[in-house]
Amino acid sequence: MQDVEELPRLDAEYLQNPHELADRLRREGPACPVLMPDGMRVWLVTSHTEARSLLTDPRLSSDGVYDRLEYQRQLAEGKKIEFSRSLAAHMLNVDPPDHTRLRKLVTKAFTTRTIARLRPRIEEITAQLLDDMSGSVDLIPAFALPLPIMVICELMGIPPEDQERFSGWSNAMVSTAPPEQIGAASGAMAGYLAGLTEQKRSAPADDLLSALVHASEDGDQLSVPELIAMTFILLIGGYETTVNLIGNGVLGLLQHPSQLAALRADPGLLPNAIEEFLRYETPNNMASPRYTTSPVRVGDVEIPAGEFVMVSLLAGNRDATRFPEPDKLDITRPTGAHLGFGHGIHYCVGAPLGRLEGEIAIGRLLERFSHIELTVDPSELRWRKSTQMHGLEALPVRLHP
Repeated sequence: MQDVEELPRLDAEYLQNPHELADRLRREGPACPVLMPDGMRVWLVTSHTEARSLLTDPRLSSDGVYDRLEYQRQLAEGKKIEFSRSLAAHMLNVDPPDHTRLRKLVTKAFTTRTIARLRPRIEEITAQLLDDMSGSVDLIPAFALPLPIMVICELMGIPPEDQERFSGWSNAMVSTAPPEQIGAASGAMAGYLAGLTEQKRSAPADDLLSALVHASEDGDQLSVPELIAMTFILLIGGYETTVNLIGNGVLGLLQHPSQLAALRADPGLLPNAIEEFLRYETPNNMASPRYTTSPVRVGDVEIPAGEFVMVSLLAGNRDATRFPEPDKLDITRPTGAHLGFGHGIHYCVGAPLGRLEGEIAIGRLLERFSHIELTVDPSELRWRKSTQMHGLEALPVRLHP
């Protein structure tokens, strides 16, 4: 076992170029111990085959992972994050049968029909945002960020005047911000959601949160803490991933002019292009954390029991053994096995919504503007300070009608 000082660290340099370290680690083995930004030691999985296998391995547990992480973070940093416990009782932090029960209740409210009905509203919001854009703009705050926030907040029943606060809380909680800042954001969001949940219970409306409050299966319903946590994870998942999908997808096209020209020439390639964007610059770097309940062999490596495991979806999607020329964007590539929305029982329940928003947003952007160009050198672009999310802080472009 390496000394802690010798372990690769997922530091600021890694956040700006995670592919370089992932490539090196993948050559050393499918799983390697690394240090998170806060100094916590985890096993990082970078191979596509092993990633898919481990994401369905029952020996990797999510049960109680929140408490274990908090304890280890306290040891590593010397202080607690004080993340609100009421936000932790969601389905990413439990195993079956609890996970099965929670997912069944959510799926009952979060139906394919519900998502399909959103298309006209997503089209309308997209058109409004595009109407306000011209010349030189930062595509993240002008387009990629407000679209999914407005959609998921309207879907859940979050009032428009509260959407900016929600965005700020969300950004803090998935970042590498100081523990006190993350704790304050989680506490504020938990208090807000508790009040909103009670409001929907007494005066239900035509929104997803009201449907969750009143959803039942065989007489079972979500408890208040479960409702708060479920609303939290659906809001975060329904917003963060799509912001990055839009921003990363547009950047990929701008850096690969031949692919942009091919998509303009044949808009029918857009659905497959969205899958390639999800693979090429995966919006979620890491799957939700897990720990080993017994020793697990990963290739030639054995991970002992009681160890934290982080599966890098981003790294798995750049594995050359699964995707030939993985560092090349190819919108015609068969991408059915990519890990953009995870794999296994924790596969993203909002994947259809993310795909729909990505298709509409990028498709309408290309229809509206005949030429889009970066206004800075690509080396000046900065990626968000988050090991969980992989997205741009800004995307300055010049738009030509």
